Amino acid sequence: MFYQLYELNHAAMAPYRAVADIMRLAYANPLNPLSQTPWGRTMAAALEMFERTTRRYGKPSFDLPQTVVGDKKVAVREEIVWARPFCNLLHFSRNLPAAHGPDPRILIVAPMSGHYATLLRGTVEALLPHADIYITDWIDARMVPMTDGTFDFNDYVDYVIEMLHFLGPDTHVIAVCQPSVPVLAAAAVMEEANDPLSPASMTLMGGPIDTRINPTAVNQLAKDKPLEWFAENVIMNVPWPQPGFMRPVYPGFLQLSGFMSMNLDRHLVAHKEFFMHLVKNDGEPAEKHRDFYDEYLAVMDLTAEFYLQTVDQVFIKHALPKGELEHRGKLVDPTAIRNVALLTVEGENDDISGVGQTKAAQTICVNIPEHMRMHYLQPDVGHYGVFNGSRFRREIAPRIINFVREHGRAGKPAVKRVIKGGKSS
Repeated sequence: MFYQLYELNHAAMAPYRAVADIMRLAYANPLNPLSQTPWGRTMAAALEMFERTTRRYGKPSFDLPQTVVGDKKVAVREEIVWARPFCNLLHFSRNLPAAHGPDPRILIVAPMSGHYATLLRGTVEALLPHADIYITDWIDARMVPMTDGTFDFNDYVDYVIEMLHFLGPDTHVIAVCQPSVPVLAAAAVMEEANDPLSPASMTLMGGPIDTRINPTAVNQLAKDKPLEWFAENVIMNVPWPQPGFMRPVYPGFLQLSGFMSMNLDRHLVAHKEFFMHLVKNDGEPAEKHRDFYDEYLAVMDLTAEFYLQTVDQVFIKHALPKGELEHRGKLVDPTAIRNVALLTVEGENDDISGVGQTKAAQTICVNIPEHMRMHYLQPDVGHYGVFNGSRFRREIAPRIINFVREHGRAGKPAVKRVIKGGKSS
């Protein structure tokens, strides 16, 4: 009943949030003389803090209407080009000039770990001037009716393969954090089948390929608890009246609680500073705080079967590095990967995926030629900095683009071949 109580509490707070928001607007109104006083700004700040800490944050938008290609601004149109019950494939279509040649086509596989794909807005924004970008927009499990079936690790791999088939030859794939394992598995399955539509290159960023290396607090939790503990304590049924009513899920608010508890002092300080910025009428830092937490606090539910399989296979059994990972009952063989270039990226201060966990892909994919592989460790960044922020834009994104361009397969013929199996078709 915990999920139901959470929903009930949220509904019970709705009238208080509404009153707080109305009063905040009144205190902040320029026509109100109190809005120009420290007392009025303090009241408005306190009311905004109450409203923001008790609201449910909806799915953010990418909001990338334009980009710069060369030295010109071009319009960007966001469109869904492929859809399944648990995922939409978004394309950021650029209005390029006729004389502009083809750019590399990149599929970004966003993490399905509690946050929406918009967490990678900065990733998309940095790569968009140089590439034709597609991204997986995973759907909140509580919004998917039970009649649409289940979604597990095998389905995730199948989705990646289907999207690569849809996009065609010479597609590059980037996996950010959690999808590193299923993306590597998808590449191995396609290569073993001699699939001509296997990705031209595979970039794995801050991913848990082998969590036995430099285990973090996240890894330690999974190691210390049996799988049954997770099934009994964190899996809940979606409450009425959500579309996914009665679907077993790992609720997003539990994942968010775990993330925040890891750096609770930092979040408390950030909110204290936000309050003081509001009182001092310091608008720019306050707006940056809003932008970050509007994204960070927007969470989605995961299907129970996918979450439990990921915990079991990735964090408890370490199935991939041990050579024991299966897809549809058949062992996944990373040594089959021979034609997919591999770039691994890690952050020096990553407290989610420890240093060396992603680089492990270089070890298990033994048959990728040396000239088709590269590893990069970014100094002075944590997990978030691996795919976002100033250092990502300056130092990581250019390396990704250069690697992708170097290992494209342009001009090589390919024939589409669909790998059957799965529940996503």
